[in-house]
Amino acid sequence: MSDPCYDCLRWEKDGQFKFINSAMYEYNPAMKDYMKRYKFAGDYRLRKVFSDQIHEQLKKQSAIIVPIPVGKDTVATRGFNQVTGLLENDRYLNLLSVRFDKKAIRQSAKNRQSRLLLDQPFEMIESQKNQVKNRAVLLVDDVYTTGTTIRHAAALIQQAGAASVKGFTLAR
Repeated sequence: MSDPCYDCLRWEKDGQFKFINSAMYEYNPAMKDYMKRYKFAGDYRLRKVFSDQIHEQLKKQSAIIVPIPVGKDTVATRGFNQVTGLLENDRYLNLLSVRFDKKAIRQSAKNRQSRLLLDQPFEMIESQKNQVKNRAVLLVDDVYTTGTTIRHAAALIQQAGAASVKGFTLAR
């Protein structure tokens, strides 16, 4: 694993817990186009573009795989959770749920400052809470932008007693 990036160091300096995220790809114009078609246009077939590569990375992990959830309104509109779509070849544990069903503004439509001010959007699924006690957890998301979303999820999992929590994203 490479040295922590500037963003990880900045979060840690600001009093946040130590958290490292690894991304497979840069969030460049081609990846933005992919996400636009996969997530926002709802082309579920595109989950297969990266699923084998993601599977190869995740099978090296001994950690519990936990996808970032989406709200019920997103599933109703889009028809799927884009993260679990990418994980179709992998075992994962649904450990978190979204606290608020309706979003005033999509996360992708917010600017950096608005994202950084995001209130805790998740809650632990009570029946799953003990699954992570003293275990390593790998949070999986599609895109790391500011790190706020994945860090909110990581904070809850750490509070539940996980031995360690790291992040893995398709793009950053």
